[in-house]
Amino acid sequence: MAAVKVYGPPMSTAVSRVLACLFEKEVDFQLLPVDMSKGQHRSPDFLKLQPFGQVPAFQDDSISLFESRAICRYILDKYPEKGNKFLLGKGDLLERASIDQWLEAEAQSFNPPSSVLVFQLAFAPRMKLKQDENAIQKNEEKLGKVLDVYERRLGETRFLAGDEFSFADLSHLPNCHCIVNATDRGGLLTERENVGRWWKEISSRPSWMKVVEMQNTPKAG
Repeated sequence: MAAVKVYGPPMSTAVSRVLACLFEKEVDFQLLPVDMSKGQHRSPDFLKLQPFGQVPAFQDDSISLFESRAICRYILDKYPEKGNKFLLGKGDLLERASIDQWLEAEAQSFNPPSSVLVFQLAFAPRMKLKQDENAIQKNEEKLGKVLDVYERRLGETRFLAGDEFSFADLSHLPNCHCIVNATDRGGLLTERENVGRWWKEISSRPSWMKVVEMQNTPKAG
């Protein structure tokens, strides 16, 4: 069986979500670089894979996909018996619904403000762009309110969807990692008792540690 292909740099939060999923599922993959500074993401060949000119793009034989969460769902559904078999639950209808609702919470409530903070605080300085202090303040407040909800939830359960690590938790890893390790706002997570405990546990998973290792490898991706 040929290895699936993932296009994009591991520093990308969306790419790293897919990589974490592949490591959890123990699926062989090939990471192919996309030099966005040279406009490779706008090339005709790449746009056939990712029509919006973003990363990641994903190939599995003749199948091509984009959007990291959709790619992860494809991986989880295609390889149910490989690696971690329970990222989408153990088959219980309510359990799967709980995972889905916290995935939606990640995409709709957590991701928007956290992505702004990641860009403004971590990436803008590297790109020598001026930071938008108003956007930082507004989105820090928004994220704080979201994490207050998480704090209450994680006081009831070990992980977001229940007492087992799931795709809902995995999907939070990229932005949480950037906020804790690449900005001065890490306390948003670590200073909340339950959120901090949850973050410490999910970020120490071998799958995520492999992603971080890839990110820290010189000229990775």
